[in-house]
Amino acid sequence: MTAVSAGLADALLASASDAIIATDRDGLVTFWNPGAVRIFGFSSDEAMGQPLDFIIPENLRARHWAGYRNTMATGESRYGEGDLLSVPALTKSGQRISVEFTIVMLRDERGLPDGTVAVLRDVTKNFTEKLALRREVAELRRSTSST
Repeated sequence: MTAVSAGLADALLASASDAIIATDRDGLVTFWNPGAVRIFGFSSDEAMGQPLDFIIPENLRARHWAGYRNTMATGESRYGEGDLLSVPALTKSGQRISVEFTIVMLRDERGLPDGTVAVLRDVTKNFTEKLALRREVAELRRSTSST
């Protein structure tokens, strides 16, 4: 890497706007940037080496881990390159938030799956506004169809 690209990589990884989270083959956190601290409330020390359960709602954990183990075993993800995924997540305070993220598989020197990197954004405000608008439209439809 050149000095310019190394500086760019450092700046991106240190960004506080989006969360960047890396996990190893076993799903343990190996990287937790300032954006992850800001969004989820857990310090890097609290997150490092932990399974992702602390940010995954309990009712979604089994599904997450089944998919993760399958991806690590097969090297294939059911999500395509660049797919934007939307899921609920948990903060340190226990608040449920909505996040959108992309995920990239990490591979070892032999090309075998070795973990993941995800870039996540808190979209709770947008999700809440969209949900309110949908309810409003549904209510308007109900009121106009009954007249």
